[in-house]
Amino acid sequence: MVPGAPQPQQQLQHPPLCATRSSPTLTPQPLPPSPTPTAAARQLDELLADLGQMQSKVSPAPGTKRDTGSPEPVPHPPLSRQLAATGQGAGAPGGPEPSLDHMLGGLTRDLQELGITATPTGLCASCCKPIAGKVLTALGKAWHPEHFTCARCGQELGGQPFFERGGQAYCEEDYHQAFSPRCAYCAGPIREKVLTAMDQTWHPEHFFCTHCGKVFGDDGFHERKGKPYCRQDFIALFAPKCQGCERPLTDNYLSALQGVWHPECFVCADCLTGFASGSFFELEGRPYCETHFHQRQGTVCHGCGRPVTGRCVTAAGRKYHPEHFICAYCLGQLHKGSFREHADKMYCQPCHDKLFL
Repeated sequence: MVPGAPQPQQQLQHPPLCATRSSPTLTPQPLPPSPTPTAAARQLDELLADLGQMQSKVSPAPGTKRDTGSPEPVPHPPLSRQLAATGQGAGAPGGPEPSLDHMLGGLTRDLQELGITATPTGLCASCCKPIAGKVLTALGKAWHPEHFTCARCGQELGGQPFFERGGQAYCEEDYHQAFSPRCAYCAGPIREKVLTAMDQTWHPEHFFCTHCGKVFGDDGFHERKGKPYCRQDFIALFAPKCQGCERPLTDNYLSALQGVWHPECFVCADCLTGFASGSFFELEGRPYCETHFHQRQGTVCHGCGRPVTGRCVTAAGRKYHPEHFICAYCLGQLHKGSFREHADKMYCQPCHDKLFL
């Protein structure tokens, strides 16, 4: 046979018409809609897409052949479509729900056909299954990124700060709500600086005077019935008051007449003289020196002007020491019942008669 020469054609022989059998014409039928892929199938579709990019990097150039000794691999559609086509999807009647482990096993075989060894990077600390894709390392363990979540609210923590407590991870908000100390004023969690006073914890800006609302300075604070006060308000509200000036007592004081006094305020109520001897006289709750006490009591000698403390002579509504009750003319001592009064002066009978009769 000469190359390039026209080849003889074979004549096809048809069987007799009597030997043929008629068959019905087949009409194409539309495929049923694919069921909705499961969450695990969608996850593997994404993983296969990433691995497809990896495959393009290791595939030979066009026009070349692999030297692997194995037939060319056939491209696989997304796993969700495979499951739908085989009736193993979530909506297939009678078909079991595909497990993630089963699908991962099929993915590993496909990668091996491509010449790629898919070795798991470790076991996820949450689900205890191999990690074949992205891995997140935290708390000394490996995790699927979607499985490293807050132990309280469940949100993923891969892209945000987190706190560790008892080997578990928490988002910032839940950690403070669960474990941070509480402010005694607002009851909110204290996230930064904490102030401890009166066996409680406070936000620094919330520890202020109960009366005036000012934050405490260098003078500190005073406590009264579990509430803090600045020095000025504490003294004004709770310090004892002086009986003399009614101002608060802050330093030395005297206790007398059922009250307390500034030392400089405890003086005679009439002459404002202090009590150098340490003795005083009380009248209607007020202190007096001896002279003014007797003056208010009417017990001052009309003759000498001094208080009458012993024997007393009363005449014409006045009091006298006995030795000072004398005739204003002859200075003789008078006796009760034998004297005469003239112009507020006392006279004996003879002198009165001689001077005025």
